[in-house]
Amino acid sequence: MLVSCIACLFPLGAALAQSTGGNNSGGGNSISDLEQQVLQGLSPDQRDAIMNQLGIGSNNGQNGNGRRNGENQQNEMGQERQHEPTPSEQAEIDRLSPYLQAEDWVVITIDSNPLPALHLTPTPQPSTPGGTSELPPSVISSLQQNPGLGGAAGAAAALGANGSNQQGNASAMGQAAAPLGSSAGAPVTATAGGYAPESQQNLVAQLNGDNSEQPPPELTDEEKRERKRLINLIRSKNPYQLSRDGTLYLPGFAPIPLGGLTEQLASLRLGVEPALRQLFIRVTKLPLRKVGTRSLHPFGYELFDRSITTFAPVTNVPVPANYVIGAGDQLEVQLYGNQNRMIELQVGRDGRIQFPDLGPISVVGQTFDQARATIEGRVARQMNGVRASVTMADTRTIRVFVLGEAKHPGTYTISGLGTITSALFAAGGVLTQGSLRNIQLKRRGELVRHFDLYDMLIRGDSTDDAQLLPGDVIFIPPVGPTVSVDGEVRRAAIYETKAGSTLSDVLELAGGLTPEADRLKGALTRIDAQQHRVVLEVDLSGANRNQPVHDGDSLHVPRLRPTLDAAIEVEGYVYTTGTFAYHDGLRLTDVIHSVDELRPNADQHYLLIRRELPPNRRIVVLSADLGAALKAPDSPADVLLMPRDRIMVFDLQSSRDRVVQPLLDDLRLQATSTQPDNVVRVEGRVNVPGEYPLEEGMTVRDLVRAGGSLSDAAYRGKAELTRYNIVNGDSRRAELIEVDLAAALQNDPKANIRLEPFDTLSIKEVQAWDEQDEVVLRGEVRFPGKYSIKRGETLKSVLLRAGGLTDLAFVEGAVFTRKELRDREQKQLDMFAKRMQSDIAFMALQGANSNQAQAATALTVGQSLLEQLRSTRAVGRLVINLKAALGNAPGSVYDVMLRDGDELLVPKYQQEVTVIGEVQTSTSHLFRPGFRRSDYIALSGGETRRADSARVYVVRADGSVVANEGSRWFHGDATPIRPGDTVVVPLNAEHLPTLPLWQAVTQIIYNVAIAAAAVHSF
Repeated sequence: MLVSCIACLFPLGAALAQSTGGNNSGGGNSISDLEQQVLQGLSPDQRDAIMNQLGIGSNNGQNGNGRRNGENQQNEMGQERQHEPTPSEQAEIDRLSPYLQAEDWVVITIDSNPLPALHLTPTPQPSTPGGTSELPPSVISSLQQNPGLGGAAGAAAALGANGSNQQGNASAMGQAAAPLGSSAGAPVTATAGGYAPESQQNLVAQLNGDNSEQPPPELTDEEKRERKRLINLIRSKNPYQLSRDGTLYLPGFAPIPLGGLTEQLASLRLGVEPALRQLFIRVTKLPLRKVGTRSLHPFGYELFDRSITTFAPVTNVPVPANYVIGAGDQLEVQLYGNQNRMIELQVGRDGRIQFPDLGPISVVGQTFDQARATIEGRVARQMNGVRASVTMADTRTIRVFVLGEAKHPGTYTISGLGTITSALFAAGGVLTQGSLRNIQLKRRGELVRHFDLYDMLIRGDSTDDAQLLPGDVIFIPPVGPTVSVDGEVRRAAIYETKAGSTLSDVLELAGGLTPEADRLKGALTRIDAQQHRVVLEVDLSGANRNQPVHDGDSLHVPRLRPTLDAAIEVEGYVYTTGTFAYHDGLRLTDVIHSVDELRPNADQHYLLIRRELPPNRRIVVLSADLGAALKAPDSPADVLLMPRDRIMVFDLQSSRDRVVQPLLDDLRLQATSTQPDNVVRVEGRVNVPGEYPLEEGMTVRDLVRAGGSLSDAAYRGKAELTRYNIVNGDSRRAELIEVDLAAALQNDPKANIRLEPFDTLSIKEVQAWDEQDEVVLRGEVRFPGKYSIKRGETLKSVLLRAGGLTDLAFVEGAVFTRKELRDREQKQLDMFAKRMQSDIAFMALQGANSNQAQAATALTVGQSLLEQLRSTRAVGRLVINLKAALGNAPGSVYDVMLRDGDELLVPKYQQEVTVIGEVQTSTSHLFRPGFRRSDYIALSGGETRRADSARVYVVRADGSVVANEGSRWFHGDATPIRPGDTVVVPLNAEHLPTLPLWQAVTQIIYNVAIAAAAVHSF
């Protein structure tokens, strides 16, 4: 009857027997975890009968030991138990999990704009073979665990519990939402890749069964202000921490459970709140690592988190002398003497062995030593000339009970050599709410042993790990008092304590204090008799270590402050930086022994020392001259150091702001009305200008030394010292003090003025000091190249230094350019371009009232000229008469006083005449004596229809312009043409709308083009 009833528990009875799987030892089919759990609570005989009826695990074991096969199979269930993560691994898994956990920190992003939400599409409903739809078990379980969530919230919780955005989950979410209003409850799913944009209002409406697409009503001003206040209130409380049960507490809202949801689903859950439906809201999990006492784990439980390979009987270890012989043990007896043979004897259920020739021998209840002595004595007495040697061949298996706070309580079959720890491992270990220090071994209803697992874990003492006997019970009571220890201890954790434990005991459990522990400032957090959480300061170095601890106490051991109490720090431009030991009488040269310890280009004459003065650690800064200190050790220049001094060495190449600025900030922070900022400034011609700390007794000479000394351009005569004084306590007045710099550098007491806060020393520049001016000579010069010039030198003087001109030099075509003129001309070109753009825009507005065809032509021409003007780059040519300058004495009116960057280009002799502008073909012609301007225009195909014949002009090779020379009857055609000249035929702008600027623009473009062509011809 029992067998048939148990068989009914298995799904479909006979079908179970036909399920495939790995074969067991008997050759039958494997059983599921559910079947194993059912079989585990039965006696061996009942288990064998059920397995035989179902065809699972037939009892084909040797020696008829079918019970052992069933029990060994039960042990194999424990062997295949998967590895469970350690507490630290589990904490990391929870931290990186996409699901919200208890006490997680989240950030709530909220705005008045709606959230782009899900794009919902119908999906087929999953059906059972019978054709009825049903929710997945995970969804049902989540909905049952969240009875307060309805409609969209319930569906969101269900989907979050199931952990994915697959169709089955989304379908379940749609079905969960259906009872709240929609007639069909159509399932929904998220599009691939996340949530496609639609609107949060539509999503919430669908999830709540409201399919209307009515726009939200317009809010009143009062409602808008209230919504803004709500948004600001929620933002101001960020970040939020979920409660221990995973609940979010928003200000002004009822508790909202979010535990087990993803960020997306948590955002959806908040979006269904009536006050938040029209808002954008998003939940973001912060994967923070827990610190302090929150990061601690109970000590010792991770021992059982590793998977164990086997709990099978152990046969290859020595049998202890106190091992108690029982039924099932196998003894091996070797006879020697008159007989030489090996006999294997098994202890029967009656506790006796059947010894050949001697009969039964009772060994039950005896230890192995006693049984061996009994057998060897019987052989010696009853078998003449025969001796015996008894060893243990195989130990029996025993069945023990592991009960209480075990991970898998129940009955376990272990080796006869098994101990308490063997049974604990077989049961999967101890739950965190179980005790590790009061594990009880009970035998026949009596308590025979208390086992403290801490003794083995901390001290390696396994004395109390008693050997088990059949029927023993290992009982694990709930955990006792606990104390958490964190901070500067070797092993921070939560420890179980015994009655009467003290701080010393707890520190011993934690492995003791680290070297950096502050023993005088231990903090003990405790809940007192009035249920108040209080903090007690304890001295862990003295008698307070014997102070008793209470259940729930938390001990924090802080770290010593990181400051060095008896050391000197050296940093900066030295080979060896770091800390150095301090002793009384230590001086600068004792730390930096020579200049060889400095890097190249280190500033030997200005080292800064940051010092903290006792008792209030007021910061002062002093400087030192290492060069002077090395010349005179133990002198005042060799600064006497103090503990915590920090020596900074600078280099001569880079700025010192990176090091000096933090010191100045420290000085400003401690400044008061009676003690102003101790800051001074040096500017002008010093190597490193800037602000520097004001030292005690600092003078002008010291400030110059701080600035890296004077530069080459410094004027050593007079300097200016600007000093600010407060007049009558209500105004600030500047005072200029003239300083004899040369005398101050010689340490003249009258000139070397003592500085005050905010003083500024200005070092002037030597008159006319500048980088060396240079000019460039190119072309037909005997020695072309760059020439350095002195102040006021002229062009002829430099040409004479360059050996004059060559025989092929075309003096009339020399081109002289100057950078200042180029910059000035470019500004004028840009100004003309802006003005012309305005004129073109104005003309376009007037075009409607004038001849449209002519206006369009003018606009086209104007745009073309504007583009040309914008693309034109100034040359900066200065028209000179080089022939006259060379023919007169240096410094004549024709000579040019040179400036830095001037450039002279002397071309070779030119024989061409160029014609450009409004001609049929702009080109150059070979110079022909007697040819007039019109002749060269005719050679270029003549003028175009747009040419202005009355304003034709000639640009000479030297850059000068000749217009309408000679008789007015010939319209200037009598102008003599010379080699290198350029004839320019301008555009006739009189027939277009009045724009006087156009004529000037065309002339500028042509002239710049001619100058550029002359420059680029070299």
